Amino acid sequence: MDYRYAAAADAPAMAELFAANHYDALTEQERAEQGFVQGGLDADILRSMAEQGSLLVADDDGRLAGLLGLASQENMPSPPPPAKALLDAQDSLRWQGQPLRATPWLFYGPVVVAAAYRGRGVARGLFTAALRAASGRADVMVAFIELANQASWRVHVDGFGMTTLGEFTIGDRAYGVVGASTRPSAASGA
Repeated sequence: MDYRYAAAADAPAMAELFAANHYDALTEQERAEQGFVQGGLDADILRSMAEQGSLLVADDDGRLAGLLGLASQENMPSPPPPAKALLDAQDSLRWQGQPLRATPWLFYGPVVVAAAYRGRGVARGLFTAALRAASGRADVMVAFIELANQASWRVHVDGFGMTTLGEFTIGDRAYGVVGASTRPSAASGA
C-alpha cells in the first residue's frame, strides 16, 4: 500500500469513495457498523484540496483504498458549519494545558476507507501518514466527530488514542473534538 498526497487526477475516485460512504447514502445499520462522512465534497472540491496538498490517499496499485483530509485553517476560507464551530471554540478547547488557539494545529479528516479494504490497516496507515505529514507543520491534528458516529469514535479515540478536547452542538447534532500529537515522543494532550 502506498500512502501519498492525493493528486488532482485522484479526484473522480475520491468523489466516488466519499459519496458511497456519505451519511445520506447509507442505511441506519450501515452508519452504525461502518461510520459515515458528511459534507459536500464533490470531485471539484476534492481536486482543489488535492492541489492544495490537503489530502492523503491510500493507493493499492492504482486502486483508491482510502483518503484522509489534513488541512490548515488557511486552506479553509469558507469552512463548513462544524469546522467553523471548532474554529470559534479554539479559546475553550485545550491542548496540553493551553488554549487550542495558542497551539499550531491542522484539521484532520474526513477519513474514508473503501469497503474492500476495511479491517486491513488502511485507516491506521492513513493516520500514520498524516502524523508524518503534519510533523513540523503543527503540534496537533484536530478532528471533529459527530457523537452519533460511534464507529469513527472507536477508531480514532479507542484505536488511535486521540484525546478528547471538548464538544459542541450545531442544531440537533453533537460533535466531539479530538486531537493527536504530531510529536512521536509527546504525550497526548488535555
